Parts: sequence; structure tokens; C-alpha cells
Amino acid sequence: MDEKLYLTDLNCYARADEKQKKNVKESQCFDLGLLPTKGLQKEFRSFIEERSQQCALTTMIQERATYQRFCMMLKDKHIRVESLQELEWEQWLLKIRSWLLEHGQKLTVPGVSVYGKEKTLPSGLITYVRKVYQFTEEEEERDEIEKDIWKLENLDIAYKKNPIKNVQTLNFTTIIQDDLREETKKAVYEHLHHEAIATIIKELTAIRRLSKYLKETYPQIHSAEELNRELLEEYLTYLATEAEGVNNYRMDLTRLRGILETIGKLYGYSHLESIFLASDLPKQVQPKLKSYSDSELIRFNAALAELDEQIERLMVIHQMLGTRISDTLTLQRDCLYRQNGHPMIQIRQMKTHTFMKPISAELELLIEKAIEYTEKMYGDTIYIFVDEKNTRKPLQYNTVQNRVMAIIQKKDLRDDNGELFGFGTHMFRHVYGIRLTEMHLDDWTIAKLLGHTSVKNVKFYRKMSLQIIADETREIRAEMSRMIRANLAGWGKEYEQI
Repeated sequence: MDEKLYLTDLNCYARADEKQKKNVKESQCFDLGLLPTKGLQKEFRSFIEERSQQCALTTMIQERATYQRFCMMLKDKHIRVESLQELEWEQWLLKIRSWLLEHGQKLTVPGVSVYGKEKTLPSGLITYVRKVYQFTEEEEERDEIEKDIWKLENLDIAYKKNPIKNVQTLNFTTIIQDDLREETKKAVYEHLHHEAIATIIKELTAIRRLSKYLKETYPQIHSAEELNRELLEEYLTYLATEAEGVNNYRMDLTRLRGILETIGKLYGYSHLESIFLASDLPKQVQPKLKSYSDSELIRFNAALAELDEQIERLMVIHQMLGTRISDTLTLQRDCLYRQNGHPMIQIRQMKTHTFMKPISAELELLIEKAIEYTEKMYGDTIYIFVDEKNTRKPLQYNTVQNRVMAIIQKKDLRDDNGELFGFGTHMFRHVYGIRLTEMHLDDWTIAKLLGHTSVKNVKFYRKMSLQIIADETREIRAEMSRMIRANLAGWGKEYEQI
């Protein structure tokens, strides 16, 4: 068996463009001979080959350098194992950290989120070895649900997935208590039969937060069976006063209640089914809907001209359709049709139902150009906007988010309040709904054009429209009032009476 995996032979190289290929020398490779045992060589060969099918060539070039650092660490530390699984992850972490410190290398590196916020990340070496470790753990001959990291494609159920979000695993490792972790896994498996992946992820976030609280406050508790009403009330107080990172207090509690009630049913912990009171959940507050002003839209769209042409089309089509971003990204190549000579579009909504609506000739032409581009670049695909790494999938939300946010930060694009723009794709839908109300359409027509099954939400768009008019005309109205008061200056007491 060849001990060298050349970059030019990997799948990522075949998918790369000519500009990227020019940066690769024929001699560049992952030298498996640097690993001390045949077992490790086999594990890394499998990982690198699969990784090359998922990642871009530039990523594999970077990971090649990290791989070589790991090989140096094994040699310096005299580590000879046939599998990464021979050591617990915490043992690997200690050895890697020790080696980094011995060589004067940092344990953490500064990073920047997609929204431009600074954050701290583990060393690239730690991140890379963790990925390989998790990969080899998944390769073990165990049922998927017995593992602490589930690979979703290996589960024997048809779970509800969102095609624009690349969720591949569910990670239970950060649920600290062993018994609580196993109880949660069983409950999550049950929920996967009828809940969307996005909901499951929120449930895991809620139970992880509880797990961390228990470790710090009640280290003697190991199972959900030991939870009681008194402890829950203390936890509710903690969430409301001290906890960080709780973006939606009501939702967090709702998800926690759901997972604990399921654990109670599955394990016979009957008290968990009534541990929450209705009064524990704060009342649902209708969030204040936000929208872009005309000046913000002009600035934002002018900057989009620097994106590649298909992403530009996507963002313009998204604004003109007034759809959710998930519905725009999953538009299929057969979505256009004609009805009595008028252009129509079929929109398969991810959250609800499929609906049809008329579109303008300009929008029809723009969508046809997007379809033509995809057919030329990728051939016969299901979706109009496709993932370059896997053209059977739609373009991923994170890909669009990263590219748009890069432009926003590069151009320092700011809203009318001087704040940096976010990736507010749903605000375009709000703009669309407001424009419909300003055209004096009836509620039912507006609901149909938005893809709603009822008119109950139309009132929010009408309210937003009136508020925007009030905000934009406030200065003009104030100036008119001043002019009128000046003209009535001689009225004296009569003015006060009025």
C-alpha cells in the first residue's frame, strides 16, 4: 500500500478550479509513513480520503500542515498506539497541550465570528485531532445510539432535516452526568421521529445548560430522576438572573420541559411529567418586527455587486419573492410555469406547504438566467442554487451567510443607526409584506402572496407600515407644527384654547 496520499490524487483536487490547482506541487502529500503504526496509518487514510470529499482543496492544504505537526508530536512524545481510541480524548488533550507548551506554541488562537465579533478558539492542532478522533469513534462497531456523537446518516429513522443546514451529527459529550446523558440520548431518539433537527438542537442546548448548572451547584446529582421542584425553582431563578447566552428564556424552558417530560415517560420518573408549572413559562411576547428602510436597501444591494453572479441573483430573487431564505435556497429547476399566459412560480415551503403565485416578467427572466447558469455549471440538478461540494444538495445557508457577511465587513456597511449590517434575510420578507400593505391589497391576497394559510399575521405588516410612515414623517410633521404655531403667534389665549 502506498504510504503517501498526494493532493493531486484526492477528490478535492479534481473539484478545484485551475487557479487553486496552480498552488499545489505534485510532490505535496500526506505522508502516512510519518505515523508510527499501521493502525494509525489506516485510520488517517480513511479520514483524509473522506475529508477530501467534503472539503475544498485550500482546506486540505492547511490540514496537511496540521497533520505533520501531529506526527511530530507522536514522535516527540514516543506515542505508539494502533488506534486513537486506545486513549480517552482527555488523555489526548493533555498530551497535545503539553507538546504545544514545550514548543512555545499557543493553546488557543483568536478568531472572528461570521458577524465580525472576536472569539477564542482552540489551537488548530487540537481541533484537527478532535475531528480525527471523532471520526474513528464513529467507525467503531457499535450501534449509533450507543455512541456519544451520533452520525445522523447512520440512524435507522427518517428524521426531519433542513436541506439548507448541514447538520451531520448530534453531540452528547458535553452532558456531564453519565446517567443524564444516557437518558437524554433515549429521549432525543424518540423526538427524532417527529421533531425537526433544529428543535432537537435547541433541546440539547437546554439540557447542556442544566447539566453545567448541576455540576457546579449539585455535583452529587447524576440522573434526571433526582431532579425535584425545589431544585427546578432554583434553576429558574439562575436562568432569569445569572445565566449567560439565554437568547430566548421562554423557548429554552419549553425545550427543557419537553425533553424532561419524555425522559419521565420513558424511564417511569412520573414526577418529571408535572415538575413544570404553567406559570414557570413567561407569556409569549410578540417580537417587534424589523425591516429595512429604502436607504438601507440601496446601500446593501449596491454592495452585493461584488458577490459572484449566482449569489447576486439569489439575493435579488429572494427580495423579489418575499420568501423565507430556506424557501429561496430550495427553489427547484421546475418551479416556473405559465397560467393563461402569465408567469407563475411554485414554492415548496420548508416550514409549511407548497403554494403558487404570479410573478413579474422581470423576475421570471432572472430565475431563468439562474437556472441556465446552474445547468451550464453543474448539469442536471434538483435545485436552482446548489452546493458546490455536493450538487444534489441546495446551496447551504452558512455559505451564503459567510459570503454576504464578508462583503458587509469589507465595505463596513452600516444601517441607519450606524450599526454594522447583519445577515437579516428574513427582514427582506418583512419589506415585501409592508410593500403589499402599502399597495392597499386586501388581507387575504397579502396572505396568499406570502404563502400564509390564514390572515392572522397580516396585521403585523400593516402595523409596521404605519409605524414606518410615522417615523419617516416625524421631522416633517414637527416642522409643519412649528410653522403653524409661528403663523398663529398673535392668537394668544385663543391658541391655548385650541
